Amino acid sequence: MGKITGFLEIERHDRKYAPAAERVKSYREFVVPLSEKDTRDQAARCMNCGIPYCHGTGSVQPGTPGCPVNNQIPDFNDLVYQGDWEEAARNLHSTNNFPEFTGRICPAPCEASCTLNIDDNPVTIKTIECAIADRAWDNGWVKPEIPTTRTGKKVAVIGSGPAGMACAQQLARAGHDVHVYEKFAKAGGLLRYGIPDFKMEKHHVDRRVAQMEAEGVTFHYGVHVGGSSPGAIDPRDLLNQYDALALTGGAEAARDLQIPGRDLDGIHFAMDFLPQQNRRVSNEPLGSESEILAGGKHVVVIGGGDTGSDCIGTSFRQGALSVTQLEIMPAPPEHENKGLTWPNWPLKMRTSSSQAEGAKREYAVLTQRFSGVDGKVTKLHCVQVDDKFKPVAGSEFEFEAQLVLLAMGFVHPVHEGLLKTLGVDLDPRGNVRANTADYHTSRPNVFSAGDMRRGQSLVVWAIREGRLCARAIDQFLMGTTNLPR
Repeated sequence: MGKITGFLEIERHDRKYAPAAERVKSYREFVVPLSEKDTRDQAARCMNCGIPYCHGTGSVQPGTPGCPVNNQIPDFNDLVYQGDWEEAARNLHSTNNFPEFTGRICPAPCEASCTLNIDDNPVTIKTIECAIADRAWDNGWVKPEIPTTRTGKKVAVIGSGPAGMACAQQLARAGHDVHVYEKFAKAGGLLRYGIPDFKMEKHHVDRRVAQMEAEGVTFHYGVHVGGSSPGAIDPRDLLNQYDALALTGGAEAARDLQIPGRDLDGIHFAMDFLPQQNRRVSNEPLGSESEILAGGKHVVVIGGGDTGSDCIGTSFRQGALSVTQLEIMPAPPEHENKGLTWPNWPLKMRTSSSQAEGAKREYAVLTQRFSGVDGKVTKLHCVQVDDKFKPVAGSEFEFEAQLVLLAMGFVHPVHEGLLKTLGVDLDPRGNVRANTADYHTSRPNVFSAGDMRRGQSLVVWAIREGRLCARAIDQFLMGTTNLPR
């Protein structure tokens, strides 16, 4: 619980960012860690709550407050305060396979549900988590956990994003022979190809992959299960080769904006734009892809979420003349009503690090059409909307743009190929139908987890579902399981 009177004596003090003018010059991480003393002081602020909502019950009831992976937050805060960093790392890894990922890119619902957030001063849980994970790596405490016995069972995991990685690692530790199939050249999914390096450098993913390989996981890269390209695999063949399949391929069908002018050059999905820059940073060839670059252009990002922010930060680093972000929703309130929202995640105005680098943000805006010259986009024709998203008469206006990035989210996983070939049932939203009790799909030895099952969500939810799916598969194969929830 930290120091009994810590929350009364110590002010909240969180990590800082490098100045925007400096950080936009590179794709390196720019968060400045706290010193050891400051981190221990912040851990001392954790109080002896009667009900620590930061733990979370989201694994049981989605949408409830706190941490989806049920990190034992007061416990590791107390261990950091006491200076027992190694035990804090053991505790943290007992619930979260990849705390260095979540310590960088999780929005920290745990902090929103912290009792001290009633007064807008929550414990800096995310910062402490990241410090524990980084110290564990720096001190060599993170080692392969090699099973003492092998079960003789084989499992194929299709997709190597955070859900697939967590599922594969847990299954390997249970003694199964795990093979991960990834259509791209490297593992990580959106961790690798969606999240920019300035938010999380990819060596964090690489060392986890190395750990998993040492634990017995085999990665197959450039293999599109259910695809039509050379080297693709028919998923029905995998059913004959493996005792169980886990579908963890993510939700990749992007929401489109089908309005006049959509076919003009210069209008792209965010996930056509972001992966290219990540590949440039890692010196991975783009192949035959046409380059999408923001340098010297006025950029408009349609969509106000995290993906839109990633497009903003990447555009500035590429040398965009300006970046404007459009959101169809009205501007949220500057501050939430704690009596109505706490301990749940509140709707309120937030400014991401990328938005703070100079983006202009416009709310309650609907784009009605694009126009261009010589087949290339030059303008967006927009209108303000009311609280029912209906155009407000006389509020029409225009934006100049040479690059438009569509970052309006994802509707469901891609159906063509893998899912249609396997013939698994889909839910009304178009995701793979599987419940959270056993993660079974409509096929008896096929399971699903992460965004492919639940729809687009957080990395921390993907890790949670991957762990639970692994437990369900182990139970299915062995009749019992010792894997943790």
